[in-house]
Formats: sequence, C-alpha cells, structure tokens
Amino acid sequence: MARRLVWSPEAIEDIESIASHIARDSLWYAKAVASRIVETAETIPDFPELGRVVPELGDSTIRERFVYSYRIIYRLEHEHVLVAAIIHGSRLLRSLGEQTDDGSPSS
Repeated sequence: MARRLVWSPEAIEDIESIASHIARDSLWYAKAVASRIVETAETIPDFPELGRVVPELGDSTIRERFVYSYRIIYRLEHEHVLVAAIIHGSRLLRSLGEQTDDGSPSS
C-alpha cells in the first residue's frame, strides 16, 4: 500500500519562492516548473525508494528526486512521505531542521 504524501509548510514556501523568482522572466515557465515539481512529488508515494539517498546526509530515510535543476527532498516515514524542502540543485543540505549561523533554517 502506498504511503500518503504530506507537504511541509517550508516545501510549500519553497515552491512559491521558486515560482516567484522564475516569474520575473517568464510567468509561463514559472507555472511549468512549479507544476512539474508538484507532479513529480505526487508520484513519490508509489515508489518512495526510487529517489536516491541525499548524499550529504547519508540517511536512507531522506531521499531526493530531481526536477529540472531543483531537488525535491523528502523523508520516508511510517505512514506517509513528507516533502521537506525544494532546493536548487547546486545547494547542499546540512540536515533537515538544522539552522544556519544567523539562526535561519537551512535548506
């Protein structure tokens, strides 16, 4: 049985921020990228272990899928899959929930 998909508030904010940034140049492309991210995330519960383990964390319960140049970071939990963050592919994760030196959440 497939787990259900749950979005963290941070992941929703990430998609909104990505779309807003892209929309400065192209509203159409912003919608296309955001839609593709959501569509890809919606397939994760069917095959949650398809995504690779996030290399910088090495935790088999924290995985990622790629959409264009973005990483969908998700955590496998007992009854659901939590989409924790959407980050640009060039950014590294330290750990989910870890904060940066200025006190803001890392992502």
